[in-house]
Amino acid sequence: MHAKDILIDGYDRIREEVHAAVEGMDPDDLNARPTAETNSVAWLVWHLTRVQDDHVADAFGLDQVWLSQDWEKRFGLDLPRRDTGYGHSAAKVAEVRVDSAGLLTGYHDAVHARTLQALRGLRAADLERVVDERWDPPVTLGVRLVSVLSDDLQHVGQAAYVRGLLASSGA
Repeated sequence: MHAKDILIDGYDRIREEVHAAVEGMDPDDLNARPTAETNSVAWLVWHLTRVQDDHVADAFGLDQVWLSQDWEKRFGLDLPRRDTGYGHSAAKVAEVRVDSAGLLTGYHDAVHARTLQALRGLRAADLERVVDERWDPPVTLGVRLVSVLSDDLQHVGQAAYVRGLLASSGA
């Protein structure tokens, strides 16, 4: 098995878990927050998808799906165009509201397709290419892809947990 195949499998798992976390949820549940300081399922899935979109596009020199396929307009959020949710306060988290699970999965599926397209063309040597020199040591493509994979899996796990909390509390 090649490294790109392992990465593809990992990103496929994110997609599966995103669908499992949101499917069947109505807008009230998607946007519900267990406390005023916690994230909603909608925010978590939007954020993990925005980060994947942003980081993969940057690493491969691609346009973000968010902007190039009009997802920014479909979501209609009152946020800066390139906002990924990084560093959002509780008040900013509250501003990220969605009308349907389909909007979240649609955007995620579009980002997933772009990610797989980029990964399928990888060669082993590509993983050593430096994509971010702001860190010491500089970040390689391989490290960036694993970092996004890890971050996304953590956030989708959080989304599943919040969904479970909401279901158990009858919210």
